[in-house]
Amino acid sequence: MRRLVNVAVLLVAIGVLFAMQQTKPRYGELTGAIPVHGKMHEKVRARQFEVTLDEVIFARELAVTEFGKTRIATTSGLWAIVTAELGATESSTGVSSAIWKGPTGLLFNLSDRGGSSGDQQPPFLVEPGLPKKVRFVFEINPDQVNGATLLVSSKMEPVLDSEARISIDDFRKFNDGAPLTVDRFDLSRPVNIAGN
Repeated sequence: MRRLVNVAVLLVAIGVLFAMQQTKPRYGELTGAIPVHGKMHEKVRARQFEVTLDEVIFARELAVTEFGKTRIATTSGLWAIVTAELGATESSTGVSSAIWKGPTGLLFNLSDRGGSSGDQQPPFLVEPGLPKKVRFVFEINPDQVNGATLLVSSKMEPVLDSEARISIDDFRKFNDGAPLTVDRFDLSRPVNIAGN
């Protein structure tokens, strides 16, 4: 009888240890970003910065003006032009990363094909009390629009730091849910200054 009890206790211990191993958080989850969730048009406050996502426009082509010349950038997908307002919370800081996360989990980094203008390429340096309007330009797949999230962080790898995760849910669309897409968006069009 005692032997049977010992075997039962051993099997229970093995089961508990196996369950603990399967459910424990991975290292990346323990040291990864600390999410701060929000919606478009709401101020999302991370540890070092705050961000308000104002507008998302989709285009088939981009008109990029550099050094006095205009070039047209095309894509087999869609251009997503995101206008946001950034501000620092307590001290001068930089916002170094923005990622478009599609509904299926596909991640799209900022496109470097959108030019090198200071309001479109990170790092964006921001000061407390002086909000700054910026544009994030992404090249995405058309099926990665509905249900997408914008991930914004002050570091390229937000280890143990906050990351703003903003649901992209307010954009112009057709009745079937497909995004309304303009033929061409001119990136030389000024970004509205704060408060406008």
